[in-house]
Amino acid sequence: MGVFDNIRNIFKTKKVETKQVSSNYAMVSNVNVAGQKYSYEDLVKEGYENNAIAFRCINEISQGAAGVRLKLFRGKLNVDDHPLLDLLARPSPTKGYVELFESLYSFLLLSGNSYLIGTGAEGSEPKELYCLRPDRIKIIPGQTNLPEAYHYSINGKTISQYDVNQETGESPVKHFKLFHPKSDYLGLSPLVAAASNIDSHNLTNRHNVSLLSNGARPSGAVIFKPKDETGSTVQLSDTQRAQILADMETRFSGTNNAGRPMLLEGDFSFQQMGMSPKDMDFSVLKKMSAIDIALCFGVPAQLVGIPDAQTYNNMPEARLALYEETIIPILRRIQSDLNEWLTPQFGDDLRLEYDVDSIPAMAESRKRVFESVVSGVNSGILTRNEAREKLGYDPIKGGDTLFISATMMPISLAGDSVGDDEDEKSLEITDDYPDEKAISDIDLRPTDSMAAEAKRGLAWRKEHGRGGTMVGVARANQLVNKENLSPSTVKRMFSFFSRHEVDKQGQGFSQGEEGYPSAGRIAWALWGGDPGFSWARKKVGQINRESEKLDNDYTVEETESQEDIEEKQLTAAVKEGLKNKVKDHNEKHGDKKGKRVTVRMLGAVFRRGIGAYRTNPQSVRPNVRSEEQWAYARVNAFLFAVRTGKFRSGQFDRDLLPSGHPLKT
Repeated sequence: MGVFDNIRNIFKTKKVETKQVSSNYAMVSNVNVAGQKYSYEDLVKEGYENNAIAFRCINEISQGAAGVRLKLFRGKLNVDDHPLLDLLARPSPTKGYVELFESLYSFLLLSGNSYLIGTGAEGSEPKELYCLRPDRIKIIPGQTNLPEAYHYSINGKTISQYDVNQETGESPVKHFKLFHPKSDYLGLSPLVAAASNIDSHNLTNRHNVSLLSNGARPSGAVIFKPKDETGSTVQLSDTQRAQILADMETRFSGTNNAGRPMLLEGDFSFQQMGMSPKDMDFSVLKKMSAIDIALCFGVPAQLVGIPDAQTYNNMPEARLALYEETIIPILRRIQSDLNEWLTPQFGDDLRLEYDVDSIPAMAESRKRVFESVVSGVNSGILTRNEAREKLGYDPIKGGDTLFISATMMPISLAGDSVGDDEDEKSLEITDDYPDEKAISDIDLRPTDSMAAEAKRGLAWRKEHGRGGTMVGVARANQLVNKENLSPSTVKRMFSFFSRHEVDKQGQGFSQGEEGYPSAGRIAWALWGGDPGFSWARKKVGQINRESEKLDNDYTVEETESQEDIEEKQLTAAVKEGLKNKVKDHNEKHGDKKGKRVTVRMLGAVFRRGIGAYRTNPQSVRPNVRSEEQWAYARVNAFLFAVRTGKFRSGQFDRDLLPSGHPLKT
């Protein structure tokens, strides 16, 4: 007989009478495919309190899920300050966010059901949230799939009743449940599917305990064959047998005496005993049961300490699988339910969304996806908007054009070139425009340092096969030959440098970095590099002062009327946001020399941020969801430079700094 043959099933099967449900309560129950019914108490005791594998699985999922924060959106705008966020941060006087949601997820896994109740004045949004024990909730079935009410009971006595609106489904109680193929009202716990495996696992543990309490295992038998004076074998008396057993119990049994040698006298002998292969196989059964338990919960076996269960190459891969295959699907389910029940009570335009991008275990996965998508864009396979859709971002204006290379040149203009001057309207280098006023008294010949940079860019491009468009190459040849440039060309140069200054943040732009020189660095050199940027800025200022009318398509440092026009193009929300930033900054720092800012100044920085987002998407961090968010980040960096007198990273927008600022170019 095997070691389990004489041990009863831990999960006791109860015979359940089938009755027609009318006004009776639909009780919290779990039934497996074999028709066995398990009480909530049995599941908790045997499947959670007494089983280390199930306990660990439930905690891995519930704690991991509770650690992911909810973000609030109004339309596409991220909301940082709102009563709903305050409620979630402190749902009740006794519990915080993590504790509340850990309970919600734990109850969901234990019973297949979890309940939240919102309390507050009738007709107003909830002021507190509580998670209710599922075994205390009784559901009164309705005429449809909607319950009529939820009853909260303690010791069989109903304490509270929460009605459900039969037309809208609204109720102060929200029922979260897992799928149940046989119930309209209740969810099915993973513990039910794993019950037989939990049974086997618990039995092996109890068997081990029994063996240990009996001295590990019977190692052999002591044989005694007493004889009388004639040599005939005689039987032991009851007194003799009791004395021998007591002596053996005291001196040689128990864990403290394990392995202690026996001293046998007289007619005593010892016979070795061993375990059968069947009996010795209980460890294999235990391992297989543990693996099946983890499988039911969707937890990689190696995360719960199962020996030799190396499904994944390492622990980070296993944890990534846990989030991708188990935790995130649960989060999506809860997110949907919260947006159906909770957020409408605070406003129809609100949406809760789990911040899965903040999960550390997902970082490598996000990196791989991002690199794959960027490669598709750079290869001309995906448009930027198709790439943004794959990454979960909203489309942007002008994002439906196919580009090639990391330089993001329109594929229709590619020819045999590779570059990043993507917004040049044509390959035409002619700078003579009918409406341009000739300014003959300004010297617009490139300097020697500009020519040297352009020459270096041409050499790099030939060597590495990247960087710059045909326009950039033509511009470099103009600089190398030191041709006298037209005012429009100078303005184009300044426009190029202003748009692509953000490229300095990219990998390989600075000497000594991997990938140096990058495509952006080569293109920068073709247009004259840093000497060209400084020279173009200076010349544009001279041109603006001398010219009465400039070509608005190429103006960078606009006249006041042009600035007014562009300022009007900013949305009301953006202008209000910039005004608030100006007010806050000037109240603290505006009385200091060179540190007072204006709305027009921040508006120019904001527009440059929009331009950088559109023209250089590979520089945008994966967690940035919109061009406005990227533009605001640039505004914040600008204000930091104004306040502190130093840049956080790239030295952008020097020309827009207040007059008298030490960093102003």
